[in-house]
Amino acid sequence: MSAPADARSEARRATVLAPGNLIAWILLSDAELDAGDGVAGEAAAQRALALAPGHPEALARLGRAQWLLGHRRDAADSLGQAARAAPGHPGIALWHGHALEDVGEAEAAADAYARAHALAPDAAQIAAHLLAWRRRLCDWRGLDALSAQVRSAVARGEAAVEPFAFLSEDGDALEQLRCARLSAAQVARSVRPLPPRAIAGDGPLRIGFLSNGFGAHPTGLLTVAFLEALRAEAAVEAHLFALNADDGSAVRQRLQAATTLHDVSALPHAEVAARIRAAGIDVLHDLRGWGGGGTPAVLAMRPAPLQVNWLAYPGTSGAPWIDYVLADGFVLPPALETGFSEAVARLPRCFQPSDTRRAPAPPPSRGECGLPAEGVVFCSFNNSYKLNPASFARAMAVLGDVPGSVLWLLSGPGNGDARLRAAAQAAGIDPARLVFMAKQPHAIYLARLQLADLFLDSNPYNAHTTASDALWAGCPVLTRPGRTFAARVAGSLNHHIGLGELNVADDPGFVALATALGNDRARLQAVRTRLRALRQESGLFDMPAFARDFAAMALAMADRQRSGLPPAALQAR
Repeated sequence: MSAPADARSEARRATVLAPGNLIAWILLSDAELDAGDGVAGEAAAQRALALAPGHPEALARLGRAQWLLGHRRDAADSLGQAARAAPGHPGIALWHGHALEDVGEAEAAADAYARAHALAPDAAQIAAHLLAWRRRLCDWRGLDALSAQVRSAVARGEAAVEPFAFLSEDGDALEQLRCARLSAAQVARSVRPLPPRAIAGDGPLRIGFLSNGFGAHPTGLLTVAFLEALRAEAAVEAHLFALNADDGSAVRQRLQAATTLHDVSALPHAEVAARIRAAGIDVLHDLRGWGGGGTPAVLAMRPAPLQVNWLAYPGTSGAPWIDYVLADGFVLPPALETGFSEAVARLPRCFQPSDTRRAPAPPPSRGECGLPAEGVVFCSFNNSYKLNPASFARAMAVLGDVPGSVLWLLSGPGNGDARLRAAAQAAGIDPARLVFMAKQPHAIYLARLQLADLFLDSNPYNAHTTASDALWAGCPVLTRPGRTFAARVAGSLNHHIGLGELNVADDPGFVALATALGNDRARLQAVRTRLRALRQESGLFDMPAFARDFAAMALAMADRQRSGLPPAALQAR
């Protein structure tokens, strides 16, 4: 989040008046870090350490600054020193957990979060971090109690829990709205908006996209073909604002060729907002929202006249500075609108684009992937935090009813795989029937996906990019659409490609259909054959048409704004 300029000025003035005051330098480091300025925050922390070597509060700020600057190993070391110097400080333990996550020390991160929670058991924000990380590690101890604590705090408005993590809780859209509004209120208290600006009256509409995923990342993979197609729409001009540095990937190169790409990585929030304003962006799409690496403070400064929540964060922003959420009629039906602070703009096809220039390579052999020579291969390549006890139990019921079948999973962090094997054993399923795949380069992953017979989705946070990948590779997706945006994305993909029969109403129906398909290879093959045809015939993967719809929607939003009308529900034709 971004601290107002006067707060930073006051903190700087305090160090000028009392350059030997340790606390003044620590508070200045806080102010600089809150403004997104890692360099200044690090310098202030170093001054504090010069005054008091080894001081845990100064070390903690140094670690936060190093984390912000991308020096993750250094951040973990600094925060580890701080935690050892102040073993009773829950906030330092929490930040140490964050840093340990980022350097791949998954189980140590869980221990740090558990220590922070033990030190402050009533702090719902700390409970939420422990809950989210235990979900990621498939460590389901105490999950219900932690979830109840977090949801109760959100209901009372007593804690600002990270909205992205809250998507994994089995709540409804109204709960998610309350959670998001708590975080938005925190940001709003520390941000000074830019002066208002009107949408330009002539020339192409300037459309901006802000994300930390412009590269070999799910956001880049989803948007690159659409942005290439958008070049044909003369009425709009696309600008990308990349919060991530150039990763050297082919996707990044394609994005640079298709758009005007502004590298704003590592810049303070105010500078990012200034760059967007200087580019004259009329409609700015936030492609990260409350997800990791997002910068809600930049959006809160109102750098563009119209601002839109789209794609990467599958829920409401809860923020007054976001005018629209871009969706479709399936993923966000009218019944869910009360759970959104934004006006809903619905595209005529699925809101999620895809890279249709990918050509899956021929699949490897089953043996090369650790799969048995015979038997149905069910897969669930969702991130481990989505594979909760209820979804896992549902999948185990399917394995129990389909002899010889296996469940192919994405290998998770820490000891997560071993925990899932133990859970399978407890459910009466041979743990050897779980096959794990380490994360692979995207082309290899797509090639392997062709070996999977049926994708078994999860609830309440279901497959998004992974569902699109599966359909593109020819693997049908079985899902149970739920009562939130995050629980309806796979269903939207099925609906728009023409496989609505794979959207089931409840868990018994899910198990029954998966079992029926698994025990009837001819029926399953018929579904797969239909999918191959629909992939070409349906509008789901038609990126030129998607680009036309997208441009038309942006123009409709802008027309309302120019007419002096407030944001309102829009339906593309």
